[in-house]
Amino acid sequence: MRGIGGIDPGWGVTAVRIATALVLLHAGYQKVSGGLDKVADGFAKIGIPMPGVAGPAVAIFEVVGGIMLLIGLFGRWIGLLVALQFAVVSFAIKGPREPFAEWYLDLVLLASGILLFLAGSGKAAVDDVWHPGRRDA
Repeated sequence: MRGIGGIDPGWGVTAVRIATALVLLHAGYQKVSGGLDKVADGFAKIGIPMPGVAGPAVAIFEVVGGIMLLIGLFGRWIGLLVALQFAVVSFAIKGPREPFAEWYLDLVLLASGILLFLAGSGKAAVDDVWHPGRRDA
């Protein structure tokens, strides 16, 4: 596919990858620095099963996954996990309980995860170095 002005569309995927990474890093850092016990308590309050495991796991995933996306490592797999996380957040947790204005960013992150899963990490990614010329890295 040819992009506008000859720019490879993979650079657009890269922009989405980096933006998603920064959002995950910010959210994960806030959770981790606020205390994983508080994250577990918050998960328990909204009815997430096994909050003592799920809360810290999500917080750590957001930090580690954010770093991995930032450098473009395992972009497809991190994208799949992001899509799954935000499908649950959007349609099982926030969607039924809160107005759209409270969860539209979650829906955008769901779309970002789907894009990364389908398209890979884009340009300027470690995945490109490990799998040069491969579009499905």
